[in-house]
Amino acid sequence: MTTPAWQPLPRARTYELVLDRIEEQIWAGNLTVGDRLPPERDLAAMLGVSRAAIREALRVLEAQGVLRKPQVGTGPESGSIIAGTPSAGLTRLLRLHVALANFPLADVVAARSTLERASARLAATNAKKDDLDRVRSPLERMDDPQLSREMFNDLDTEFHVAIARAGGNRMMADLTTAMRNSMRIALLTAFSRIDDWPPVAEALRRDHHAIYDAVAAGDPDAAELRVQDHIHGFYQQIARDLLDPRGPG
Repeated sequence: MTTPAWQPLPRARTYELVLDRIEEQIWAGNLTVGDRLPPERDLAAMLGVSRAAIREALRVLEAQGVLRKPQVGTGPESGSIIAGTPSAGLTRLLRLHVALANFPLADVVAARSTLERASARLAATNAKKDDLDRVRSPLERMDDPQLSREMFNDLDTEFHVAIARAGGNRMMADLTTAMRNSMRIALLTAFSRIDDWPPVAEALRRDHHAIYDAVAAGDPDAAELRVQDHIHGFYQQIARDLLDPRGPG
């Protein structure tokens, strides 16, 4: 396989072309997790562009979670490092995309349901003891009736993300994390508008325990069904009227 070399770039849309060249190096296997990019000065010379264009491209990649900044400012150790966990950038991008695109809440819920049903099936099939321990931890903390609604929401997210990770599919886990975090504010808003919170919280706890029991029992059909009932039940009974006056259409 022929790997692309660093080649000078034309100056039109320079920072985007810099992004393209860095992406080529990643796809070619010349840059992997933990590798450093050349220092800004060297990279600018290699590509025949200004350092300003390099900085702009690096800022984009840092915002996306692809790069992390070096600990030193100059010299051979100053190049940005390829990050191993870009899920934070994916979360940020998806959260903004969901907000700006103004999707009907029903569309977001349907996408989340599809993703998390698949995650639950995988978890029921693949989860090991350590995975189940990580799923059970937020579940047990959520049983505290004195939890604030915000903490309940955060533990709810941790629970669903732990199930996705227990499935063993890293991409699905990252997508689930991004989807859940993109809905964090909407879910917390729904929680805050519920007048009689304790029975709602108790119903959600029962749902979560039922999901966990199905995953722990290694029953993928039951796990998928429990997740579907949980997500759609909460939306249909509570969140739809509080957050999306257009309804499910």
